[in-house]
Amino acid sequence: MQYPKMRIVALLLLLFTSLAQAAAPTVLKHPIDLDTGHGVLHGSLLLPLQDTPPPVALIIAGSGPTDRDGNNPASGRIDNLKRLAQLLANEHIASVRYDKRGVAASQPAAPDERDLSVEGYVADVVAWAHKLQADPRFGPVILIGHSEGALIASLAANQAGASAVITLAGSGRPIADVLREQLAQRLSPAQLARGNSLLDRLQAGQTSLDVPTPLREVFRPTVQPYLISLFRQDPAKAFSRLQVPALIVQGRNDVQVEVDDAERLKAAKPDAELVLIDGMNHMLRISPRAMSEQRDSYSNPDLPLAHELGERIVAFIHRLQSA
Repeated sequence: MQYPKMRIVALLLLLFTSLAQAAAPTVLKHPIDLDTGHGVLHGSLLLPLQDTPPPVALIIAGSGPTDRDGNNPASGRIDNLKRLAQLLANEHIASVRYDKRGVAASQPAAPDERDLSVEGYVADVVAWAHKLQADPRFGPVILIGHSEGALIASLAANQAGASAVITLAGSGRPIADVLREQLAQRLSPAQLARGNSLLDRLQAGQTSLDVPTPLREVFRPTVQPYLISLFRQDPAKAFSRLQVPALIVQGRNDVQVEVDDAERLKAAKPDAELVLIDGMNHMLRISPRAMSEQRDSYSNPDLPLAHELGERIVAFIHRLQSA
């Protein structure tokens, strides 16, 4: 009498497995390029094949030489943005992620970092968005920015004609203010005075060769023009000017960007949706709060993203479709 029941259970499991596999879309993966007229930017497209054009997320990487996958030479391979794109594709959401101007495959588009600026990065996002909007394979364009990419997304969204903005670990304060706090925690009083003087000059739009030894990599002369353009920006003000739905996602175990930053963004645009994820850090993974215990999440590409991260992003985008 037990065997028929076992056979029924096995058949049911087979049926549910088949349905789950049928629901997973076939995903087209191939390179995608953007000729900006001032260099070519290189990216990756993930496109679920279906009867109706899927929404498409334009994924914008964070600060420094961070590539389309979320990897940075200073920290090594992380692949958090690549994993995000794959997650979206499995939920019938297309995505384009790209190497920023001056980074990785797009390095020839800005061989000298003196030529980089926030305004240039914003113009590139606008151009990508217009390219995707002109492509009949895609539905609405959603900008997803991680860390500094959240600021770029906020600045670009209205001009880009984006349908929505999603910020992941985006600062709610001017970056110069954040840097002053970080310097106060790490420098001696004498070095701090010189560091603050340097920040004063950069905020005034002036470069400087007087860089304290511990700061020479971060504030090297060739990157100072970019920092000047960055220090002109106020993330909360940029976010307040958004005219489209927005989702703010912040991890409670992020030691680079605080919950207070996310709450500042929410206060700037009260109709935005705010999601605080327990245990998630700046790399969008579940991790202990102590930075000393987060090293694996900054260097291990095999670690999964926080489960709630994917759930909330997918739910937000699907609600846009049904609105």
